[in-house]
Amino acid sequence: MTDFQALRVDAFAVDEELSDAGCVGPELAHLAQVYLHSPRALVWRNPSSDWRVFVLLLPIASRLSLMANPIFAQLARAWGMNARFVGIDRDGLFHDFRSLLSDRTLRLLVELLTADQARTVDAARVLDTLFGTLASEMLTVLEQRGDDWSRHLDTEHRLESQVPASLFDRDTRFPDFQAALRAALRDDIVDLAFYGRALRAADLREQAFETRVASLLESSLDPVTMAKLGQTRAGRHLGCYNWLQLDSRHAAARAHVLSRLPGFATFFAQTLVPLDLAPENSRDGGYDLRSLVARTASAHSLHWAGVLRRAIDAGQDRAVIEALSQRFQVPDNLIRRLWREVPPAFGQPPTWQIAQVLRQLQRVGPNGWPASDAQWRELLARAVPAEAA
Repeated sequence: MTDFQALRVDAFAVDEELSDAGCVGPELAHLAQVYLHSPRALVWRNPSSDWRVFVLLLPIASRLSLMANPIFAQLARAWGMNARFVGIDRDGLFHDFRSLLSDRTLRLLVELLTADQARTVDAARVLDTLFGTLASEMLTVLEQRGDDWSRHLDTEHRLESQVPASLFDRDTRFPDFQAALRAALRDDIVDLAFYGRALRAADLREQAFETRVASLLESSLDPVTMAKLGQTRAGRHLGCYNWLQLDSRHAAARAHVLSRLPGFATFFAQTLVPLDLAPENSRDGGYDLRSLVARTASAHSLHWAGVLRRAIDAGQDRAVIEALSQRFQVPDNLIRRLWREVPPAFGQPPTWQIAQVLRQLQRVGPNGWPASDAQWRELLARAVPAEAA
């Protein structure tokens, strides 16, 4: 049976002052009320036999009166770009279904939030109806696509909060409230002490929410695969989780390579997960923009990605290093050194940036490698304009 829940944030002592127009001004008070009372996530447990859980992560909709007007439909679309709809299927694979958030779905969400903020007598029934409609629409689309679900597998996000590519992007969740709070401090409407209290409360409440949702999602993932992933130092990278989960026979070999090269986590997920799915789910025609931008769709990259996958699954470390050096066209010894030393400051660069980072390392030579976190950050920064040029 489907179990629905709308998750909200906790209350803090500073909230009463934040909502008082006499203390903070009418604009900040209004935005604070929207921020405090808006649902952060909609959760459906067991929405159908094919799915363990759906979670719709919502940014704060501060301009509902405009978004509800058809003339300003672009506002709803811009807001919807920061929403995220994820799901975990019966096989324990993690999906990112943001592309299913159609204009009609966004309109339903705006109606839902409008009814929620109005807090009418029948608000609970209205919300249940809207949530049911929303869930039904998503399930209908997924059922019509059938075996094509796999093209929505998440390959880039992480369950940790406040890290690059986190599933929880605070900067886009409540920008209007943050801007109003800064403006109130700048205009001397609130003092620095109150500003600090409000920021601390926001940080604590968002951290608690993110921990709660991450725990909910992790409880629906495969525990054995998560244990293997936890030993790799790649963090709770959902793309790598999917990579290990797709083929349990080779999960140990894949986890071993990931433990040696945790900085390549996003590259492995975005490059090798599509290869695992290609025989059954290849799509003729059209262009995958992400693959083109990441330069993973050329004949050269696809060939060496295939070689790399076979080497990893066969447990051949030397062949893995050779395939990576050929894929990125850098010396074997450079990859071998990364294999031996795992510099934490290397991080997990996006796929499109890894080639440029490796070429920067090749350019400085074996004796010129960064020796501190600051030097690593400088090298990574230099790799960005090199790619753009």
